[in-house]
Amino acid sequence: MFKNILIPTDGSATASKAVKAGIELARELGAKVTGYYAVEAFQPQVYGEGYMIDSKTVKNLEQRAREAGQKHIDSMAKIAQAAGVTFKGVVTVAETPYDGIIEASRKHKCDAIFMASHGRRGLAGLIMGSVTHKVLTHSKVPVLVYR
Repeated sequence: MFKNILIPTDGSATASKAVKAGIELARELGAKVTGYYAVEAFQPQVYGEGYMIDSKTVKNLEQRAREAGQKHIDSMAKIAQAAGVTFKGVVTVAETPYDGIIEASRKHKCDAIFMASHGRRGLAGLIMGSVTHKVLTHSKVPVLVYR
């Protein structure tokens, strides 16, 4: 059925449960897994009297975010290895997490996306937005949502 399943993570407890379930699904289907972590592009802001955060600080923040993402990917790799599932991990900078997820699924030729839903509704969902909802509405491949 599916040959390459993209499993994005944000490192949360909810996403970690989805990672385990997605890897188990891949094992049962004989599919490989592409793990993904999006580093949101840092948008420098102008503060006070025209002061901006310097580019060195921006690069430092981005590097720290990449390192945090890589830790989550490394954790996914261990789970996949224990399950006997072929795994490839990807960390990229993306304008938004959902853009990164969609692009990663296209670039790595994934035929499904398996991701968590934090279940935000009402005002929290409206204000914070839903990465899962945006992936569902923009993806060209099937999206399986884990709750």
